[in-house]
Formats: sequence, C-alpha cells, structure tokens
Amino acid sequence: MPSILPGRRTLLGCVAAAALCQVAPAPATGGQRAGGVPGALTTWLERPAAERTIDVPVLARPLDRGAAARALSLLSAARLRTVAEAGRAGIDAKAITLDGRTLRWESRTFGNAPAGSRSLWISLHGGGNAPAAVNDQQWRNQIRLYEPAEGIYLAPRAPTDTWNLWHEPHIDPLFQRLIDYQVAVNGVDPDRVYLLGYSAGGDGVWQLAPRMADRFAAAATMAGHPNEARLEPVRNLPFAIFMGGADAAYDRNRIAAEKSAELAALHRADPGGYVGLSRIYPGLPHWMNRKDAEALPWMAQFRRDPWPKRIVWVQDDVTSDRFYWLQIPQGAKVAAGDRIVATVTGQTIALTGAVPAGTTLRLSDRLLDLDRPVTVTIDGRRVFHGRVPRTARAMWLSLLDRADPASAASALLPLK
Repeated sequence: MPSILPGRRTLLGCVAAAALCQVAPAPATGGQRAGGVPGALTTWLERPAAERTIDVPVLARPLDRGAAARALSLLSAARLRTVAEAGRAGIDAKAITLDGRTLRWESRTFGNAPAGSRSLWISLHGGGNAPAAVNDQQWRNQIRLYEPAEGIYLAPRAPTDTWNLWHEPHIDPLFQRLIDYQVAVNGVDPDRVYLLGYSAGGDGVWQLAPRMADRFAAAATMAGHPNEARLEPVRNLPFAIFMGGADAAYDRNRIAAEKSAELAALHRADPGGYVGLSRIYPGLPHWMNRKDAEALPWMAQFRRDPWPKRIVWVQDDVTSDRFYWLQIPQGAKVAAGDRIVATVTGQTIALTGAVPAGTTLRLSDRLLDLDRPVTVTIDGRRVFHGRVPRTARAMWLSLLDRADPASAASALLPLK
C-alpha cells in the first residue's frame, strides 16, 4: 500500500494572494525571549535586501528547537513575500524568462482549496521536432486534456521546438522558478506539486522526474519514451507509466513493459520506496482514448516527503547540485551516472558512492534529532561525529535557493 503523509498546517496556510498573515511564534524555550533571536531577525529583515549580509551574529547563533521554529517562520514569511513581489508580474503574464529562455503557460483552476493547500499540476505537451505551429497546437490540446478534482492545472509551452522539448538544461531552473512563484503568489502547497505529460511530454517526465524528484509529490508519463533515463532516483516519488499496447513506434510499448518490470523489481528490493502504477492498455495505439486520466486520482493521494530517510541520487546528463538533503559544491566534477545513496538510521547518516569533496548535508529535526550528536560515514569510514547547530543562516541560505519552507534546512554540515 502506498504511504500517504498526513496533512499538516504550515506557514503556507497563511498565504493568500501573496499576502502573508502573522505566524504565531513557538513557545520560548532554552532562555529565548521575545526580544532575543526573533527580535534581532526582524531587525535584520527590515534592512534593504542589499544590506542583509549573511555574516551577522544573529544568523550564526546556535538555536534551540523552539527558537529555530520561530526563526524559520519569520524567515519563510519574509522570503515568500519577496518572491511574491518578484513573481507577480510573471504570474499575471503567464510567462517567465530566465537566461534568455521564456516559459509561457495556460492554466485552469479546479476546486476551492484554501491558499497554502492548493495542488499544482504541471502537464507537458507533446510534439517535439516540428514547426512552432505544430507544437502550439499540441500545447492547446494539453490544457484541455486532464481535469484534476482540485488544484491549478498548468500546461506550459516548451521554450524550444527541438525533439527534446522538456529535457534540455534550461527546463530545470525554469520549473524551479515556476514552482516558487506558484507557491508564493497562488498559495500552492509545495508538497502537492505533480508532474505529468503525453508523448514528447511523457518523454520529458521520464527525464525530469528523476532529476527533480525532490520537488514533486507524484509523476506520470503517458505514451512517453525514457531514452537513457534511470529509475533509481524516483525512490521517494510515486511514479506511473501509461502506454498503449499497440504503440510500437520507437519500441515504446516494449520498453514501457520493461521499465514497469524494473520499477516493480526496485520496489521488491526496497519495499519502503518505488511506489508505482503501470497500465499498458491492450490494443490501444499512441492515443489512449483518455484512459490514462486514471493517473490523476492515483497521483492526488500522495504528498511529497521532503525529508526521506533514504535517497538515491543518480546524475543525469543534465547534472544538478542539490537533491533532497544533499548538496554538492557548484563546480564539483560530476558526470552522468554518478550515484550516491544516503541513508539515515537513528542518528547515523551513511553515504556511499561518488560523494564529491565538500558535499553538504542539509539537516532538520524532521530528519534526525539535532539536540543529539550526529555520526556521518562515507563508504563505511567515519568522517564526522558531533552536534550540528541549528542556525538562521542555514535556513536563509535554503530559502534563497528555493522558496520552499517545507524543505528548508535548520543546520548545514559541510563534509571535508
């Protein structure tokens, strides 16, 4: 049976059209008073953004659990306000531009979930190596293709008309920005973001789901071809495969059956992960007569776990520097196929594989108890043992990287 994370009330429940309500502070503990860390953080946040240096004492001060909760509330609210201000024009225009590439979209809203609890469905169109008019038509089809019971259903238009519409390197940062803006402006719950796509859009899901598994709650590929994509990184991302049994072009039907068997084998070997669904409809061609719409209620039952106890990170040919609670230095020498497995057992974190020098562990009390010593091993060799302090600096750096309070670290541990 799939594991469904229970609902929770978060700071994001206070988001409404980018206006954030006041978050009640956690009870003061360990001698932290109202005029202490929260007051100093408020003063720091009132400075112009250009003057908010990260080397100030208040950001480096070790925090107990209660003070850390209050600090995260303050910093998250401030960061989401800033992102909302920056993103409102793009949301209104339904277009964002980053490094010369523009992502446009159309969207429809279903249900009436309150701000902070809305789901987001990113639905990728097909087409590919074709004239712009053909891909535009595929895009217009996609916005009408599915209807979730609740949420913002968003169909982006690929920035290019290449065969690999959705797995070029510019897609990842554009989607990161898109999700951040939807969270900050439209009150999307970052633990309820879903990815799906048809045909060339399904190809994109095969590529993006493993690369960005830590941003999605579930993913589904419809009539897509995986090319060289690997399934190991979707260990914590429920993943669905849909294919017409007669869709033989490029061996799609045969490869879909093989990948379905591989996903099932991964689950048998690791029952805590690799939740999957496979549907290969006998006799159906590339168009599955909308039978694949059964993916949406299946996906909707899942919430993202931003702090899984076991992660499997395999680099794609488009490499990345962050995956769940692991972060490698920018510029580190990594290559497609590099693999890291990270497991938390009690207070011990075990890393195996191609772990670059300078890898940072992004920690939280949702992962282990930061009031107790932490032990870290790499390939069986102990590289750290001790306490890792919670700091506002760790939280702020996390929030600058992603406007995602649910995955914001409370402590950072760089490994030598």
